Amino acid sequence: MHYRISRILLFISLFFFTLSGFAQEKSNSEKSDKPVILYSATPKKYEIGGITVSGVKDQEDYLLIGLSGLSVGQVVSVPGDEITQAVKRYMRHGLFSDVHIYATKIEGDKVYLEIALKQRPRISEIHYHGIKKSDREDLEAKLGLAKGSQITPNLVDRAKTIIKRHFDDKGFKNAEVVIVQRDDVSDENKVIVDVNIDKKDKVKVHKITIEGNLAIKANKLKRVMKKTNEKGKILNLFRTKKFVNEKYEEDKQLIIDKYNELGYRDARIVVDSVTPYDDKSVDVYMKIAEGDKYYLRKVTWVGNTLYTTDYLNFLLRMKKGDVYNQKLLGKRTSSDDDAIGNLYYNNGYLFYRLDPVEVNVDNDSIDLEMRIYEGRQATLNKIKINGNDRLYENVVRRELRTKPGQLFSKEDLERSMREISQMGHFNPENIKPDIQPDEANGTVDIAYNLESKANDQVEFSAGWGQTGVIGKLSLKFTNFSIANLFHPGENYRGILPQGDGQTLTVSGQTNGSYYQSYSLSFFDPWFGGKRPNSFSVSAFYSKQTDINSRYYSSLYSNSYYNSLYSGYGGYGNYDYANTKNMYDKSKSIQMFGLSAGWGKRLRWPDDYFTLSAELSYQKYILKDWQYFPVTNGNCNNISMKIALARSSSDNPIYPRRGSEFSLSVQFTPPYSMFDGIDYGSYNTSNQKDMNKMHKWIEYHKWSFKSKTYTALTDGAKCPVLMTRADFGFLGHYNSNKKSPFETYDMGGDGMTGYSSYATESVALRGYENNSLTPTGLAGYAYTRFGLELRYPLMLQSSTSIYALSFVEAGNAWHDVKNFNPFDLKRSAGVGVRIFLPMIGMMGIDWAYGFDKVFGSKQYGGSQFHFILGQEF
Repeated sequence: MHYRISRILLFISLFFFTLSGFAQEKSNSEKSDKPVILYSATPKKYEIGGITVSGVKDQEDYLLIGLSGLSVGQVVSVPGDEITQAVKRYMRHGLFSDVHIYATKIEGDKVYLEIALKQRPRISEIHYHGIKKSDREDLEAKLGLAKGSQITPNLVDRAKTIIKRHFDDKGFKNAEVVIVQRDDVSDENKVIVDVNIDKKDKVKVHKITIEGNLAIKANKLKRVMKKTNEKGKILNLFRTKKFVNEKYEEDKQLIIDKYNELGYRDARIVVDSVTPYDDKSVDVYMKIAEGDKYYLRKVTWVGNTLYTTDYLNFLLRMKKGDVYNQKLLGKRTSSDDDAIGNLYYNNGYLFYRLDPVEVNVDNDSIDLEMRIYEGRQATLNKIKINGNDRLYENVVRRELRTKPGQLFSKEDLERSMREISQMGHFNPENIKPDIQPDEANGTVDIAYNLESKANDQVEFSAGWGQTGVIGKLSLKFTNFSIANLFHPGENYRGILPQGDGQTLTVSGQTNGSYYQSYSLSFFDPWFGGKRPNSFSVSAFYSKQTDINSRYYSSLYSNSYYNSLYSGYGGYGNYDYANTKNMYDKSKSIQMFGLSAGWGKRLRWPDDYFTLSAELSYQKYILKDWQYFPVTNGNCNNISMKIALARSSSDNPIYPRRGSEFSLSVQFTPPYSMFDGIDYGSYNTSNQKDMNKMHKWIEYHKWSFKSKTYTALTDGAKCPVLMTRADFGFLGHYNSNKKSPFETYDMGGDGMTGYSSYATESVALRGYENNSLTPTGLAGYAYTRFGLELRYPLMLQSSTSIYALSFVEAGNAWHDVKNFNPFDLKRSAGVGVRIFLPMIGMMGIDWAYGFDKVFGSKQYGGSQFHFILGQEF
């Protein structure tokens, strides 16, 4: 009835719109030259001689006339339905609040019309009330309300619907929205829009009642539901309790899936309801009809000619007598774990299809018929790369496993996506292949749609140390091209030649005359451009002077502390001009080194393996340097490092699956075996003897490092469990000539030490830096284990952020004989990582060390650690 009344009112309104256009009041007609239309007379046919538009300034007349459906030369009845329909069209358009069509004059059989329009106002300002900034920004992106746009009833109604849905999805089921328009007195025909939102309280689930369940207990069914959980339950402490209708529908399907998994193929929810308990919570009721439990009686295969029935049954993992598990059936035939589909897809059968059909249901038994269409093998035709504006195209193509003329392989496609993401030049979250099969020709085109991202990194930092400001500048260019170095022009993008995906790193760190460090390195992942054989060269130089004894004395004197912390301006009492007096240039260590490396991607056991070798030379020049067993003299280190590594992680920034393993040995020539010197007769307290002993350093160093990544749920934004296990041993050829260099410093963030070139720093959060290495001794063995749970907060091309929680355990030993993988220092904590393309990975961790270190609590307890870079 309401609908019929609305239609009658609309008809009457449109009638009077038309009437007001053609029949003027007598008083008006006497003042106007417009012809009078008599509606009591018989309608007469006229040809439209002309049409004009008034009331609208910012639109072309021909566009507005076109909306009416009228045109010059058209024959219309006056009065008649054509004019009425024209008015309706304008009103349906929604941009006009008032419409009149006048006959301005009639000459013979021609009528001239004027369309008088009144536009709806435009928005001059929009104000949101009752919500926080983040919600406002989300709504602005969804609503379509923008300054300068016309506001219509449809636009207002749509905005209300979207706002309520937005807050309903967040658990605010009772949110109220009022949109008010106010005339803008400073601007004609414009309005100020106030969007008033009262979110109310979040609606949570008070109680879930389930009836009809006999096979599965109610508590277990409630745990199956992921997003609909009762409040006030300890088991739901870390689960969401808000009620969202969309999530509730998904949870109902999860319950049915659980029954299907247990063989109840006919299970369904026959009745369910959501009723208010109070203003802040609802009660959920479900009644389940479980049906019978079914078992597999027979599985037959039809259409398979390439693979035997026995082999397909083996891959299906479902046999006669098993519970009819529909979840497993779907997983093995139509998901990422589709074992049978992957078998066909990886051998070119892109057009393969499998249709499981229940051919016979008898009591509690089901016969399955697996109908296969194998089709023909698909050959790769065109391989396109879209979105690449950083690298030469051949640099991207050489990473692809999909090449024209080859058979299609899903495994090769996924591996190609991984290799592109590992390059670091494209957003790994948005690498999407567009597969375009042509079954008639037996071919397939693949387009890799890429999103380029900046990958060069600039690190500029400054910090305050005990001897003043320490500054660091590091430039990492990841798209360098040494071949174009002497060919300026189009090959240069900025100040350096780019395009070949090579890496050039220049770094410098200084504290004036106290400390200086410089390094230069070059890495080419495809040396020569034909095979994935890597080549690298690097050089470094550093110099550090010691602090004199007078400075240490003043550091711990009361007068120094009084001057340093004596209230506001206390620093002013310190003589910065005399900081140079802190240094003792007669005590120093200088280090410089060169290295060259080569790597090769292996094909066996699989092509995730790489073999690399590096030859390096380092020289240490020490002058009264008390921090090593050798305090004076020159020490030389010529070593070869061979490493076997395997990396199958799927993402360089936030890996979800795969693993990383590395086994390496670094060794020097065994000088003591052929130099004929009895090092047992050397006096270790005599520096001349120590200098002779270690003029040529000898050792063999073994390392094993591993990480695994396991996604705990499906989807891009899934939590990931990372596990770690590391071991390291520094051995010797002669027990009387143990190397004082290349030892291990353990504890803290793993980013500090006496020098990264003289010792290896190993992180163990929850303890101070280097605190787990025996005091006054060098670490010759270490082990570390870790478990880390990661959760992504943002995964974008510009920024990636994830939170983490972890438990760790590790230790270091001076004597390898004392190595004990069960004698570990334990810690736990939380942290966050932020990846910015121009800076790299950085983060902060808070950790708590639970164990004493060498009988003291000095290094355990609460610790904060700042992280810069990705640590293996």
